[in-house]
This record gives sequence, structure tokens and C-alpha cells, in this order.
Amino acid sequence: MSTTVLAGIMIFGLLLLFLVIGFPIAIAILLSSLFTLMLILPFDTTVLTGAQRLVTEMDSFTMLAIPLFVLAGIIMNNGGIAFRLINFAKVLVGRMPGSLAHTNVVGNMLFGSIAGSSVASAAAMGRIMGPMQTNSGYDKKYSAAVNIASAPAGLIIPPTTILIVYSLVSGGTSIAALFIAGYIPGILWGLTTMIIAYIYAKKYKYPVADRISWRDKGFLTIEAIPSLFLIIIVIGGIVAGIFTATEGAAIAVIYATVLSIIYKSLKFKDFPLIMKETVEITGMILLLITASGLFSLVMSYTGLPAAMSEGLLGITENPIFILLLMTVFLLAIGTFMDITPAVLIFTPIFLPIAMDMGIDPIHFGIIMTFNLCIGNITPPVGSALFVGASVANIRVEKVIPMLLPFFIALIIMLLVITFVPWFSMFLPNLLGLS
Repeated sequence: MSTTVLAGIMIFGLLLLFLVIGFPIAIAILLSSLFTLMLILPFDTTVLTGAQRLVTEMDSFTMLAIPLFVLAGIIMNNGGIAFRLINFAKVLVGRMPGSLAHTNVVGNMLFGSIAGSSVASAAAMGRIMGPMQTNSGYDKKYSAAVNIASAPAGLIIPPTTILIVYSLVSGGTSIAALFIAGYIPGILWGLTTMIIAYIYAKKYKYPVADRISWRDKGFLTIEAIPSLFLIIIVIGGIVAGIFTATEGAAIAVIYATVLSIIYKSLKFKDFPLIMKETVEITGMILLLITASGLFSLVMSYTGLPAAMSEGLLGITENPIFILLLMTVFLLAIGTFMDITPAVLIFTPIFLPIAMDMGIDPIHFGIIMTFNLCIGNITPPVGSALFVGASVANIRVEKVIPMLLPFFIALIIMLLVITFVPWFSMFLPNLLGLS
């Protein structure tokens, strides 16, 4: 048996074993990488190489954007911004059947893109919109399903940390291009969930919201503009080259803090808890990134990506079939692995194959993100699924049947985005970023 095959069996076998035992995923990645590295290097060299890799993996100015965007998202989650975005969403959806559900979807798209977290979005929107929908006669399973299904849209619509992680692990794909590329697919995610929500609303004759006067529409829009302006400042500045993603994240923190204080929804006594939550989330993400860096090092030493690429291309050289195989695999992976570790582990494996087929790394980043976001709302590990059900005070197994049409529609949309690069590449090409 060759070293490459043995290394592949060992690293993925140990990773699976550690996860089944119940190890945290970062520790599982780290240990499986170290044990496999011992196959090809002496013990002392393995320890030294591993330690150096863990340190150098964090030595990146771009990586500073991650804790800053996390901090900005937490400040906005606690700063009363969600209420204003929901009110603006009401203006946008008008009086469609099931209009409160559509408000929930648009609210998740707006708030999720700013907060950069499907879990935060599902929690914030669920707490506000859930009781409103229940009081208006909506079925709890319906309102929970709509909230859960639309929560990951904000992970695709920028600014989002997952695309920064992909940029780091893909060898420096432009963050500005990835951010811009996420807009159309992210909006399509939201529209897809709205279509299913509309069909349900027509079937069960859910009520429409009260009519909003033009005067109130103007007031609610003006009130939401400062929150929406954050996206314009951050994304516009990054795309225009005025500042980097890291500097944009710092500006987002300052802007969100000032805005939340002006809204009088955030007090200085809240900052210790905000900083504590930021450190906890950032520590988890950075440990995953450093552990995955060692994982990538082991794979490059053993030639695993090249071997897997040859094996996959040995099955077929049809790019459509290969993309379908990768899509099915990523959908399966997403059901039991969170998005960040999945991107960190499988980008170095699949991206070279995709590039050999002529797929732009920007387009592939959107494919991966969209794909794994579906896993974010899928059992058994979908974090947005469990948070959304918990906030709605309903058992997960009762929500899943209502979610099935959303899953089917989103998978169809995934295939459209995968095989029609225009949706990902139109804006980057238009702005000269690709």
C-alpha cells in the first residue's frame, strides 16, 4: 500500500473516529493531522513542523477581518438594528399572502448579511417575527420553517466571514470579488424561500399584513437607511479599493458601535459581555483555521489532493458529472459538519479539480458556500435548524416535514448556480474584479 493511500485512510479515518468519540472538531482535525504526519516525518520534526504551521497560519493581516466582523455582528445583534430592518422589510414585501413570512425572509437577508451569522439571524428574526406570526394566525411550523430556511441567505450576501475563510484557504482569491459574487446567489436564495412561503400561504390562506401608509413607509425607510448604509460603506470601500477587508471590518465595528449608541440600544456596560462572546467565537474560528492549515500541510506532503483528483478524473472526465459528484459529496458533508471546517478541509481537495476543469475559483467559492449553507439547515448538525426550532419553541422533527419543499427548491437553485456561472460571475466581471 502506498504512503499516499495509507495517509488518506489514516487522516480521514482518525478524523471520523475522533468526531464519533465526541472530540471538538478543531481538536479532531489537529490530532488526526499530527498522527498522520508521523507517517512521513520523525517525531521531533513532526512536533516542530506542526507548531510552526499553527503559528504561521495565523500570521495574516487578512485574518484580522474575521474577529472584527464577528465583533461588528455581535454589536449589531445587540444594538436594536434588527427591529429597524424588519420594519423596512415590511415596506419591501407589501401586502403579499403570508406577508409576515416574507418580512421574515427579507429581514434574514438584510440582518444576516450585516451580522454575518445564520444562527444570529435565525435567533433575532425568530424572536421578533415568531410571536407576530403566531398572533396573526400563522402555524408555528410554517413560521419556524420560513425563518430557518431563509437564515443562511446572509452567509452568502456580504459581508460574510465564510468567504474570507475561503479566500485564505484557496490561496488568496480576491475577497472583493467573492463578496460581489455572493449578491445574486444570496438574493436568489431569499427569493426561492419566498416562492415556497408564498405557495404555502396561498394554500393555507394566511393573512396579509395591515396596509402601511406612504407616510409611514417613508419614515420606516429613512429610519433603516443608517443600518443599510453600513453595507454600502464596507462593501463599496472594499470593492473600490479604498480600504482592505480588514480595514473595512474595523470601520464596521466603529460604525455599528456609534449607531447602536445613537439608537440608545447599547450601553457601555454591555461591552464586557460583547467582547467575551467575540473572543469565544473568534477563538473557535481561528483554532479551526490553524488546525486546518496543518491538515492541508499533511495533504500536500502526502500528495492526497493530487491522488484524489486523479481518482475522480479516473472515474470520468465529464465536467458536469464531476461537478455533480462534488455537489452530492458536499451536500452530504454539510449535513454533519459546520460550514467553516468543511470549507477549510475540502477546498484544498476540490478546488484544484475544479480549476483543472476551467472553473473560476470565485465561482467555486460561491458553489461551496451555497452548498454547505443548505447543510446549515439540515439535520443532524444544522445549527440554524436547531436554533430556529428552539426560538420557535417547537420540536425539530415537527419542522422538518414543512422544510422539505424548501430543501428541494434550494437544491434546484444550487444546481442552477453551479452549472450557470453567470449568476456568480456577472457582477465581478462587470466591475473588473475577475
